[in-house]
Amino acid sequence: MENIIVLSGKVNYSITLDPTVWIFDDRKIDLTTYFSTTSAHPNELEEYTKSVSKHWDREIMEGAVYPPTLKTEKKYEKEKVLTGSFGIPFQPFLKNAEPVENAAALVIKTATSEHEVSLDKAKDLILGFSEVGKPLSEDGPVHVYFGDGSNQQHPIKNVREFIIK
Repeated sequence: MENIIVLSGKVNYSITLDPTVWIFDDRKIDLTTYFSTTSAHPNELEEYTKSVSKHWDREIMEGAVYPPTLKTEKKYEKEKVLTGSFGIPFQPFLKNAEPVENAAALVIKTATSEHEVSLDKAKDLILGFSEVGKPLSEDGPVHVYFGDGSNQQHPIKNVREFIIK
């Protein structure tokens, strides 16, 4: 039960978060590369058109290339899970809790302190739950990272509860 985190307060639905199962979640992100990549949102149609054109040109010039087998993909995925550092966006949990209209802030309670962030900033939070393939058992169960990566080297640790004010 020490790994369970509650999201409560001025919400329509209190939510219980269990970081131990997030390794199987498709929304997980790789923390080793997440903050180093740019988060610009290009025109999706334009990007799609360019990628299809590039693929078409390559097939015309070189012939079709078959993708790797499912077996090798699964092996790579398993290896990545066993050695990677992962996080998950906080926004879906916040959305499902449905904060009430007059809610303005999120309080992150740790074992020793409290940190308050606005709800707008809370939508960009990343919850780190795995480091080098291991759960965060010593200073976890999650580390909280700001979406801009400003606290990437010093995340909020020992998180016990999230409260919407």
